[in-house]
Amino acid sequence: MSRAILIVDVQNDFTEGGALGVDGGAAVAGRISEYLAAHRDEYDLVVASRDWHHGDDDNGGHFAEEPDFVDTWPPHCVAGTPGAEYHPAFDTAHVDVHVRKGMGEPAYSAFEGEAEDGRSLGELLAERGITEVDVAGLATDYCVRRSALDALEHGQHVRVFTDLVAGVHEDRSADALAELGHAGATIVETAG
Repeated sequence: MSRAILIVDVQNDFTEGGALGVDGGAAVAGRISEYLAAHRDEYDLVVASRDWHHGDDDNGGHFAEEPDFVDTWPPHCVAGTPGAEYHPAFDTAHVDVHVRKGMGEPAYSAFEGEAEDGRSLGELLAERGITEVDVAGLATDYCVRRSALDALEHGQHVRVFTDLVAGVHEDRSADALAELGHAGATIVETAG
């Protein structure tokens, strides 16, 4: 079996002080870097996703002047801005493939994005013979949840690392982890 790790949206706008900052986001960025430094050899593929929204439109209704914080959001992760960049505590040296999503449309799952060469995450996993995907990143109750569910739908064996995620809402994050476990994901802390 081949294993990948998917690091979801560890971006400045999703960490403290960002447009949609998650409490604990910066700490998660650092823990992911520490984990990768110690466990890189366990993975056949390391993928990092990030929102990469247009700055001159509403991205298919994703941005709103009066967002409801359910389906519409304030502008965030606009391509080419500091908010769209990876958090500085996330060391991208171990990343093999970068996936961009939400380019002009709402997108929560990394499977809705594409690599720099235009391939989808599903295609990349299939080409590499990946059968197991570990998931980490931000935010547990939104993009981590959706990416992990899509990985399951693509036939992957999925683990979500609870110490390498942080969510917007504590209750919704707990519900998301329960939902993922019920759907077949393994919900576990890393071994270190």
